[in-house]
Amino acid sequence: MATADTYPHIVLANDGKAVIEGTRYTVEHIAAEQYFYGWSAEEILRQHPDLRPAEVYAALAFFHDHHDSMVAAIDAGKARAERARGPEPVSRDELLRRRSAAQSRNG
Repeated sequence: MATADTYPHIVLANDGKAVIEGTRYTVEHIAAEQYFYGWSAEEILRQHPDLRPAEVYAALAFFHDHHDSMVAAIDAGKARAERARGPEPVSRDELLRRRSAAQSRNG
């Protein structure tokens, strides 16, 4: 892994993704928490007590310095997850409607 020169706690993995050195966290993961949930660095630290403030701030600095490409990667990951999840489950109301319709047909 190579260290990203201006981000002391961030390294580039073999696949080119930025990760927090010595952890399982990608910068994309931390960035997505701020992007989707609006979490501050302090909230990210509360959610991930195994991270140090300097690591979170370095990840967020990397995110904001590479905002457009990071947001594109985050959105692409969200789209992949939604495709993998498949169609939305049928709601309870829809199941009850179907049961009522089937009972009406069957008399």
